[in-house]
Amino acid sequence: MATLTAVPASKIRGGSFLIEERTPEEVFTPEDFSEQHQLIAQTAEEFANKEIVPNIEKMEHKDFAVIRDLVRKAGELGLSGVDVPEQYGGMQMDKVTSSIIADRIAKYGGFSTTWGAHTCIGTLPIVYFGTEEQKKKYLPGLASGETVGAYALSESSSGSDALNCRTQAKLSPDGKHYMLNGEKMWITNAGFADLFIVFAKIDGEKFTAFIIERGFPGFSVGAEEHKMGIRGSSTCPLILSDCRVPVENVLGEIGKGHHIAFNVLNVGRFKLGAGCVGSARNCIESAIAYAKQRKAFGKVIADFGLIREKIANMAAGIFTGEAMAYRTVGMMDHAIAQLGAEHEDMAQVRKVIDEYAVECSILKVWGSEFIDYVVDESVQIYGGYGFVEEYPAERNYRDVRVNRIFEGTNEINRLLITGFLLKRAMSGQLPLMPAIKKLMDEVLSGTSDEISDAPLAQERKLVATAKKIGLFAAGIATQKYMQAIQDQQEIMGAIANMTIETYAMESAVLRAQKLAMHNEETSKHALNMTRVYISGAMDRIESAAKMVIAACAEGDMLRSQLAILRRLSKYEPFNIVALRQAIAQKVLESGKYLVA
Repeated sequence: MATLTAVPASKIRGGSFLIEERTPEEVFTPEDFSEQHQLIAQTAEEFANKEIVPNIEKMEHKDFAVIRDLVRKAGELGLSGVDVPEQYGGMQMDKVTSSIIADRIAKYGGFSTTWGAHTCIGTLPIVYFGTEEQKKKYLPGLASGETVGAYALSESSSGSDALNCRTQAKLSPDGKHYMLNGEKMWITNAGFADLFIVFAKIDGEKFTAFIIERGFPGFSVGAEEHKMGIRGSSTCPLILSDCRVPVENVLGEIGKGHHIAFNVLNVGRFKLGAGCVGSARNCIESAIAYAKQRKAFGKVIADFGLIREKIANMAAGIFTGEAMAYRTVGMMDHAIAQLGAEHEDMAQVRKVIDEYAVECSILKVWGSEFIDYVVDESVQIYGGYGFVEEYPAERNYRDVRVNRIFEGTNEINRLLITGFLLKRAMSGQLPLMPAIKKLMDEVLSGTSDEISDAPLAQERKLVATAKKIGLFAAGIATQKYMQAIQDQQEIMGAIANMTIETYAMESAVLRAQKLAMHNEETSKHALNMTRVYISGAMDRIESAAKMVIAACAEGDMLRSQLAILRRLSKYEPFNIVALRQAIAQKVLESGKYLVA
């Protein structure tokens, strides 16, 4: 397992970024990659460029033999078994390595979807919840890519509401099999997968997971869906008609299937976030290449200010997304390392990942919406050619849209972010309520912090301000609705938006600060990207806070609270036009996104 070079003094609690201040030394960033990390990144990138990209057209036309061959080749390189313990044929690398692979392999949405479903939600349920016999039987094939996995949770009437599934399971009279009946929808890899993690309710009540082999009697696969995007992946319904599943293929505890469903999704979420950042890095490179050769009004469009603005925003977002993704998995790896001898215990590892459920949902929501922005602006840069299939912008635009639905919709994840934080606050696990009370006393007294002359002091002050605004708005909402806030989805969503932006801002600032500690001159580009991102984030946080306050107060109280918000959010703006021009010039000269 790789050794982290950024080590916090103690385990960092999930969600604690809202009420605690971190230092650059406490966060893991891409600049902390070990030689092993860099080697894995190079291996994954070369595999993507040499094996995936040349076969895109074949995969777009559903050549599943090619897809299976690529999964097997990825297995031979160790990319598919990164999260599988060594005793079952895997590599058992750290979570940073998992994210690096998801990031670098994201050259083509169709294969990323196939590979992600196989290595994550198709394999990890057995890693984390399987019996010794199940692990020995199934994990070596999944790790090598000889066996392809899939995950069957969704149904036509229960997508995000997974526990409302209608698929039934009944024990056979001889007690040797469960008979499953029902239909699963939108199952990735279904057209060619060998192994399926399927969820059903035993006796219509006990939500339980099962391991189903493709050849089991009563199991069949429906027709391929004709999808808007990710056409290179297989998506089909599963049909279970008295499907005979041996009792030894029950996965985990009977009636505890929700633990499997939700815990594994946390891994899927942080990997999806990393993959979205990798995809954005690829998109900006092709957009830059096109902008530098396309001429209009006598000059290349890369010289136009509004085109440079788009490219600069993309670069600033990639810098921020990288900082968020690797900060999150770095915290996980540090917490896993603290387990000591218990780090081999997959149940303990699973609990560590669950600790960072908020951060995983943040990565999923932020990453899937950022890549949407990137591909939309890429189409705009390509102009009319952005609508033509032979150019990459059109396919990328179609492929990324599903990311806001995958791994729990973004709406559900926003509710999870706020709900999880409030649950922890109410239980005392995370002292959010004392922090809110302290802030309320502070804003009523009119006190404020002075900006120091330390490096990035203004940027860190804005992060502190973002936290205060979020806590202030959350305090107003919880005072108004108390426990009933769970029913106020728009307010819950707005609080989640502030939480997401705060995490993004702080991650970018800490990364820029760390870079400045090593070389202040070469870190100027990183600082420019940080300032561009946090400027937009502050506007979004203030807007969300206004919405919450207006929904919770009226009259004099509303005016008073808005006045406090204005005081909190007041700051001297950066010259964003100049910053974007400098960022664009740097990446246009290099022909790709870069940090320094």
